[in-house]
This record gives sequence, C-alpha cells and structure tokens, in this order.
Amino acid sequence: MKKLLITICGRAGSKGFKNKNLKTFCEKPLVYYTLSAAGLFCKARPDLQVDICLNTDSDLLAELVAKKYPEVVFLPRGEELGGDTVPKMAVFQDCLRRMEEKNACTYDAVMDLDITSPLRTAKDVQNAVEMKERREDLDLVFSVTEARRNPYFNMVRDCGDHVEKVIESPFTARQQAPAIYDLNASIYVFRRDFLANNHTGILWDGKIGVTTMMDTGILDIDSEEDYRLMEVIAGHLYQNYPAFGEVRDHIRA
Repeated sequence: MKKLLITICGRAGSKGFKNKNLKTFCEKPLVYYTLSAAGLFCKARPDLQVDICLNTDSDLLAELVAKKYPEVVFLPRGEELGGDTVPKMAVFQDCLRRMEEKNACTYDAVMDLDITSPLRTAKDVQNAVEMKERREDLDLVFSVTEARRNPYFNMVRDCGDHVEKVIESPFTARQQAPAIYDLNASIYVFRRDFLANNHTGILWDGKIGVTTMMDTGILDIDSEEDYRLMEVIAGHLYQNYPAFGEVRDHIRA
C-alpha cells in the first residue's frame, strides 16, 4: 500500500440524536478525536501518502474541521446522498471518485473513520490498515468488539408462546461456542477496486476480515444517554489507558 484515502463522513442533523456530529465530548469537539487519531496514524506511517477528506452537508461541521485541520479536503455532500436510507458505501464511493479526480491519482485503499467513535486509539487505526496490507485477498477489513452475548449459547428468540435459542447447539459453556463479534462501525478499510466497483451498497459482497477493539471503548452514540455514558467511560480510560489519553492530548489546541 502506498496511497491511502481517509474519509470522515457526517450528515447534518440526526433523528436519533440531534446534531450528534457537532457535539462536544469531554470538553472538545467530537470530530476532533477522529482527526487526532488519523493524525497520529499518519505520524506512525510516514511511508504512506495519506489524504483526508470530510464529506458532509453540514456547513457548521465543515467550519469546525477547517478551523483546526485546514489540510482536510471539504467535499460538500449533494442532496442525493443526504437521506436516511442512502447506503454509507455510496458516500465512500463519492469521496473516492472526487478525490481521485481532484488529485489525479489512484488510491490503493480507502479507510473510513466514524465521527461518533471518540474512544478509538491510534493503534486501532494502525491495526486495521496493517491487516489489510497483510491480507491482499481481503476486500474489506472492519473493526469489531468481542460480543458479550453469543447466539450459540445465551441468546434466545421469541417463538410466540415460548423462546428458543437463536442457533441450536450442544454447547454447555460459553467458552465452547464459536467466537462472535459485534460490528462497531468505527473503522472500515476497503480495497480500492472493491469499493469503486460495488453496485449494491452491501458490505457482504466482499471477502471480509476483522480487527478487534476494546469493547468498553465503543458504544453507538444514538442518544443523549449513550453520549453521557461514553463520557463516563472516557474518564476511566483516560486515567488508566495512556493510548486513549494520547488521542485526546493530540487534539490541536
């Protein structure tokens, strides 16, 4: 891998959690944590040519990023990509096409870093890219956490007048069941041609690998309660795990 495009994508507003991409997290703008992690990754990998772009229909978000990170390329999002049902892959493809046209280049890979994942370490980012580099056969690597529930052992489904295990199995202990992961939507690393040529918007069309992140570091921020809980968790992680504090401390003053 020689050329990498990092995408940061965020819509204006949010039905589940209003203006979540503009929130302040632990006294700093939420999006700055993602930009800080990206910056630390770039320092660790000077061998890569890395471009970063922001794809959004929020002028406020664009102004917030430009204020401290002027090197990030702003890609105004068109109305056709602003709806709730638009596959996120279509936004990634839009970033790739426009950045390749702008820079007259072809990237080897595209990595998306989600704005609502402030508790992501630089090593998490590096692990995802390195896995993709090691595995040329993979179309996509994304981040996961170890699942706290396992459908082979301790998850059930409603069958009307009773419940049954989601997957019938002979296991009597959780440790016997196959490893199960939760997708956390924090990091995606696409092989360039797989992303460019996808026509369905479905990730599962490709061959996928995963890289594991600390489960307590990632929650889906879809409500005020999620957001407040994440700040509490952040306080613990900053105090006990230097890798998380490094991202916070690297945010530009």
